[in-house]
Amino acid sequence: MATIKPIRAMRYTEKAGELSTCVCPPYDIVSDGEYNALCAENPHNLIRLELPKGGEERYNAAGDLLNQWLTEGILAKEEQPGIYLYRETFTVEGKTYSFDGLVCLVELVPFAERVVLPHEETLSKAKTDRFNLMCATGCNFSSVYSLYRDKEGTVREIVKTSEALPVLAEFTDGEGVTHTLRKISEESTVTRLVNAFADKQLFIADGHHRYETALNFKNHLAAGGNPNGWEADSILMTLVDLEDDGLVVLPTHRLIRDLPVDKADFLAKASTYFTATEYPDVTSAKEVLDTCKDKHAFGLYTGGEGFTLLVGNEQADALFVEGRSAAYADLDVTVLHTLLLEGVLGIDRENMAKQINLRYTRDEKEAVESVRSGESTAAFLLNATSVEEIRAVAEAGDKMPQKSTYFYPKLKTGLVMNKM
Repeated sequence: MATIKPIRAMRYTEKAGELSTCVCPPYDIVSDGEYNALCAENPHNLIRLELPKGGEERYNAAGDLLNQWLTEGILAKEEQPGIYLYRETFTVEGKTYSFDGLVCLVELVPFAERVVLPHEETLSKAKTDRFNLMCATGCNFSSVYSLYRDKEGTVREIVKTSEALPVLAEFTDGEGVTHTLRKISEESTVTRLVNAFADKQLFIADGHHRYETALNFKNHLAAGGNPNGWEADSILMTLVDLEDDGLVVLPTHRLIRDLPVDKADFLAKASTYFTATEYPDVTSAKEVLDTCKDKHAFGLYTGGEGFTLLVGNEQADALFVEGRSAAYADLDVTVLHTLLLEGVLGIDRENMAKQINLRYTRDEKEAVESVRSGESTAAFLLNATSVEEIRAVAEAGDKMPQKSTYFYPKLKTGLVMNKM
């Protein structure tokens, strides 16, 4: 099963300035405004390497800048290998959570070997971008976020003991998330961790594009002779216990754009599979949906003060999707996409993939405001996909529709990096 390894990490030095001003969110959620703000706060912010700007030359420019920072001592590769213990502490809806991740290298294996299991579809454009950056820099700047089962509790025990190790870095970011980093370097402890993962499967939570790109890059180097001598058989990963109480998955709501939605006609067509109930206050939608987590339930908002609760009947529960697993067919997002978006509104899968009439947001207020402003014609509010549903789909060898999960908070990019 999974082969994990300690890493001689590339990390920021004191010459770079405050670490909190050097790290950045995952590249794919950074807006232009946030990009500029990160660079203005510290010219050594990693976003300049992780998301280089410009034309086709931008990837080589990132490689040159990386070499410059290494020469200047802004970044340096540590002498002693280790496995890093990374904790995120945060608050959601007034409740405080924390989870621990182990940051290390994981040997790359094809998905067909069922050691590392995906749960979500990927886009070729994103993989091309990441591939070009990897070719120019020979780095994993950001970590793949994966989950594992620890039935015996061996890893949990090591993590608990390692909490007594010295803190290498700690800061609280603009979202109120506190990031704490420690390093496990004692050889016997590292060996215990390596042995503990030898019988485990890993479930990718976030970073499918990065993992697939790393596989392609490994094969690319093998075919091309690897002139730089890069060690590309492993990828940087953060491993989190699937049963960690701090795991939080947020829902991703659906917005309908540039497509008229006649509410009365929609509800009439949807009545074959759903019971509709009107509620007077859309601000209560989350509270109402929370009471329906054991059912396929959605909040439909088309404007005004209230919303419509749609609850699936037995026919919705019995949904069958040809060529897909039962775990896939039982997902809320599958039921929504198949029966309502495609079945009622006529938004087919190609349309969804290209986001012609479909957009996404994890902010319920933003979804409502988008409809009220006329930017969207309707919003579908969802419950979050559970971690167990993610595991079930992955174990079935299936993949969820895009934007089915949003693990919160995201891992910071730049705390620990892999220079091949």
